[in-house]
Formats: sequence, structure tokens, C-alpha cells
Amino acid sequence: MTEPVREQTQPSLPLQSRASFVASKVPEVTAYFWITKILTTGMGETTSDFLVTSMDPAIAVALGFVGLVVALVLQFAVRRYVPWIYWSAVVMVSVFGTMAADVLHVGLGVPYAISTAFFTVALGVVFFLWHRIERTLSIHSIHTRRRELFYWATVLTTFALGTAAGDWTAMTLNLGYFPSAVLFAVIIAIPALAYKRLGLNAVAGFWFAYIATRPLGASIADWMAVSPARGGLGWGSGPVSLAWSALILGFVVYLAVTGKDVEKEGR
Repeated sequence: MTEPVREQTQPSLPLQSRASFVASKVPEVTAYFWITKILTTGMGETTSDFLVTSMDPAIAVALGFVGLVVALVLQFAVRRYVPWIYWSAVVMVSVFGTMAADVLHVGLGVPYAISTAFFTVALGVVFFLWHRIERTLSIHSIHTRRRELFYWATVLTTFALGTAAGDWTAMTLNLGYFPSAVLFAVIIAIPALAYKRLGLNAVAGFWFAYIATRPLGASIADWMAVSPARGGLGWGSGPVSLAWSALILGFVVYLAVTGKDVEKEGR
């Protein structure tokens, strides 16, 4: 009688690692991530400005909201990170986040300082609830539907906050768009230095930098778009939006082809 043949199996990853890898729907945080993120912030700023000045603002905001819903539905429908779907959602968050901040100021007359404080509190509430319920704020833990909801609520709030903060420094504090961009470039360097030199928590450093990218990119794009009378280059919101969109498309295609921002198995 011959001995039964044992089925050969490959050693499996720990359950937590398998879940994180299989269900990962966010990109790896690399230089490509930060560059693309900053590009989406600027593109969203000028695209929002272009839409609300080219058509009835109410229609523009409605279109922005519909675009956001469609993009997020696609993002939640897929089961893994897909570059063009993920970054399309970020772009629409950027566009609608700008509109949300502008509605408070232009539509309701809320000063930028107040709207900045409002969105800061709102972001704090989202972070508190996320951490209270999930016990983590790490983007590498986005492998459940609830955590994904918290993640996108955070992203949307950071974009609205960044828009209000950028306009507050540029307009209310009269720094202008280019000096504001320099200011936020300095601010975004703080968490990187604190992480390397002072041992800043990586999750805290990530969200600090993530928030600062919004006013940085928006200030640069506004500086390129607005007239020289307002301290800009006068290229117009439409052309700037198209140029930045082309850059985003180039990076997204590159990432889709190379997979350089896909989280590695067991991450």
C-alpha cells in the first residue's frame, strides 16, 4: 500500500497582512504620491474657479457634487487600488472641496478666518471619531468599508480646510498667492524634519503634510492663474487647469503602467 500523497500548500501570510494587502485601496506613499497630490490640489482650485465663473455657480456646484458622487461610487466599488479611479476621486474631492469652502465665503459671507477655524474643528472631529472607533489613523489600515468611509471623509475635509487656509493667508492676511505658496512649502517641510530629527509619529507626520499640500498646490495654481493686478502671472484658470490636468494624467498613466505606488504584499 502506498502512502497517501500530501497536498502541498504554500505558507500563508498572517491574516492581518493578507487583509491589508488584498483589500488595499490606497497607494503607497512615495514621492509620486506627493507630487500627484499637490497637482490635484492646484488643478481642483483653478477648475472650481473656472466652472463657477463660466456658468451659473449653483449649476457648477451641482455638477461638482455629481462628479464627486460618481467618482466615490467607483472608488468604493473596486476591491483594490486602481490608479485612475483613486486619483479621479481625489481630483473630484479637490474640485468640490474648493467649492464647499468658497460657498461659505462667497455665498454665505463667512470670513476666511472663520471658515478655516470651522473646517479645522470639523477635521478634528473626523479624526477623533475615526481613532475612537478604529484605534488607528494609518492609511495602511484601509481594508474595511468603515475605515474607507473615514478616510474619504478626512480627505474631503482636508481639501476644504486647505482651500480656506490658503485664501485666508493670501487675501485676508494680504500675503498674496506666491508668498503664501512659499509659506506652505516651509510648513510642509516641518513634519519631514520632525520625523527624521525628533521622532515624530509617522501617522501624525503624514496627515500634517497631507493637510499642508492643499494650500500649497492651490496657492501655486492661483498665482499662475490670477491677473498681475492680483499678484499673479495672468495665465487664466482654464489654461492652468488644462496644464495641471495633463501633468496629473501623465503621472497616473505612469503609475498605472509601472505599479510603483502599489503597496507591496505583507506591507
